[in-house]
Amino acid sequence: MNAEADAPRRSRAFRLALAAASGLLLCAAALPPQAGPAQQGPRDGGREGESVLVFSKTAGFRHDSIPDGIAALQQLGAEAGFTVDATEDAGVFTAERLAAYDAVVFLSTTGDVLDESQQAAFEGYIENGGGYMGVHAAADTEYDWPWYGGLVGAWFDSHPLIQPATTEVEDRAHPATAHLGATWERTDEWYNYRANPRKDVHVLAALDEGSYAGGNMGEDHPIAWCHAYKGGRAFYTGGGHTEESYADGDFRAHLLGALRWTTGGAQADCRPESGYSPLYDGSSGLEGWKQAGPGHFEQSDDGTLNTVGGMGLLWHEAELKGAYSLKLDWKAAGDDNSGVFVGFPASDDPWSAVDNGYEIQIDATDVPEKTTGSVYGFQSADIEARDAALNPPGEWNTYEIRVEGERLRIWLNGTLVNDFTNTDPARSLNDGHIGLQNHGDGDDVAFRNIRVRDLGSGTGGGHDGDGHQSDRRQRGAGTAGR
Repeated sequence: MNAEADAPRRSRAFRLALAAASGLLLCAAALPPQAGPAQQGPRDGGREGESVLVFSKTAGFRHDSIPDGIAALQQLGAEAGFTVDATEDAGVFTAERLAAYDAVVFLSTTGDVLDESQQAAFEGYIENGGGYMGVHAAADTEYDWPWYGGLVGAWFDSHPLIQPATTEVEDRAHPATAHLGATWERTDEWYNYRANPRKDVHVLAALDEGSYAGGNMGEDHPIAWCHAYKGGRAFYTGGGHTEESYADGDFRAHLLGALRWTTGGAQADCRPESGYSPLYDGSSGLEGWKQAGPGHFEQSDDGTLNTVGGMGLLWHEAELKGAYSLKLDWKAAGDDNSGVFVGFPASDDPWSAVDNGYEIQIDATDVPEKTTGSVYGFQSADIEARDAALNPPGEWNTYEIRVEGERLRIWLNGTLVNDFTNTDPARSLNDGHIGLQNHGDGDDVAFRNIRVRDLGSGTGGGHDGDGHQSDRRQRGAGTAGR
């Protein structure tokens, strides 16, 4: 993407994204009508810079780390170009006063902190597109308010002593976790939750219970997640009990990335995800992949694939038949060109994919039918939806490419941007291979976390809407002494 050429259409969110990226370095044809709505974005595009409210009222156990958390969030906000107000006054929860904020952070709140009218105002705020970010004991809050239980994703159950643990990072494209490796080692107070939220949220990171003592959720123990909820955005992280957390560079970057997504300043695919199998995750090298044509892909230590030279194609030897969902994360360094090919026959000639398959393009500044989100040369993306969903150069994006018969749909960061049906009798999407293009010298594009799900059962590879179902399970009272 060429920043100068594209400057006239840059939004407030884009400017914030660039500012936040700098902050991280300092601190450690038209779419058919059936395409559907885009993922929820920020509520208000009119203000210069985002505004965040940090709410830390407690009606139960009070964390000594709350002042450190407030200070860290205010510092991160100053670096990233948005304002951060802090309060313990629940009286701010009115429709008029909440409307001034793009996101509200519940920072280690405990117990019943809002009355019925304040709860109603907060529900209206979220339903109007507001953002919520819960930190640590935000999950130990409002047990008798089912709507809030759905918003936070899961309620606190218990915790062991503070100790080191290993977190397995499942999503390395979301701005809250993109800076991390496949695992994250840190010390904190590790919550157990009353129910596993995975079916309703997009899990970003999960605890390895074998790495510490006292976990009770088994092999699947989510600890950070995001999701669309009732018209707004919701993020939760279980970290942040200790004062030291807020001085840790990786945890601060985790909070900043979460704030950027929650306010709408950065985009990510936060639909629930399950049932995918890895085609490339960095753990087994390029086993099962072949390079066609010149150039190659370099593998970095963190499991990222980087394009080198070309024009070539790195393609996977397993043929995909019938219905499937392909997901992958990608990042362009600037105004770069690459693409993802589907539905082509095995060949040592990269042009076979061009001539016989379909390319989902990566090149944000090309003409509409050849730009990011397009089916190259056949159908443009919905450009307005694409622009709203696209992160700028240097930041990760996620594609879902879903093939069902001769229908090809493309989601960018959770937003449906293209819905194409093949009518060419010489081509077919029903079987073939998938591949990544290395376009040529000077085109610098990276890929991560390539995974696939068989949709033959008809269960689907994601959700066309926000993918959330409210948690209606019975909740009990909280336990003091978090």
